[in-house]
Amino acid sequence: MNSTGTGAGGPITVAIVDDQAMVRAGFAALLAAQSDIDVVGEAVNGAEGVELSRRQHPDVVLMDVRMPVMDGLEAARRLLDPPPGVVHRPRVLMLTTFDVDDYVYEALRAGASGFLLKDAPPADLIAAVRVVAAGDALLAPSVTRRLIADFAARPAAGRRKDPALRLKGLTARETEVLELVARGQSNQEIASSLFVAEQTVKTHVSRVLGKLGLRDRAQAVIFAYESGLVSPGER
Repeated sequence: MNSTGTGAGGPITVAIVDDQAMVRAGFAALLAAQSDIDVVGEAVNGAEGVELSRRQHPDVVLMDVRMPVMDGLEAARRLLDPPPGVVHRPRVLMLTTFDVDDYVYEALRAGASGFLLKDAPPADLIAAVRVVAAGDALLAPSVTRRLIADFAARPAAGRRKDPALRLKGLTARETEVLELVARGQSNQEIASSLFVAEQTVKTHVSRVLGKLGLRDRAQAVIFAYESGLVSPGER
């Protein structure tokens, strides 16, 4: 195994953090068989996962949600909001057995790039690693539905007002693109809806993320709901 990251033109480097040995072994074997993916290490809990990531600098960390010693949510927070002097911030893909896991919302707010169910088909796991490594976000449809349902159940008074104010910094077209992102449309679908080129959509999405200080599409979805741009139940 090596630690050459995608930034150097090498394979996508991945660390696997899960307390179940068979899960780690299965994921490692599946991913290592891909010519463009290199598994650089495994850890049995969140604390070891953080240590491993700081040592190996993987591009992507597959992080189980529920683990002893330190759960995946706390580990994701430490990796995505590192202390001063720690430069490396991997992409974190959360793994869960249940699509109704209570950690979904908080993990995405912490900066996780997405959620994937452990029983997803092998091809989905491989694709998820590549999508997340490329800087995009990935949410299983069932997880997205749960995220929206959880948000809808929160008292309106408990939602932050700050996002609504930040929306005013977007142009009308950028706001439109953000709304479509929040509704789950891909860049290709948004381009079709707005009758523009897909590259134009990518530019708009990049500007939206930059202006709002968001890391990826997962955080953009949360922002759209928190700001009131999109309401749960809307189509």
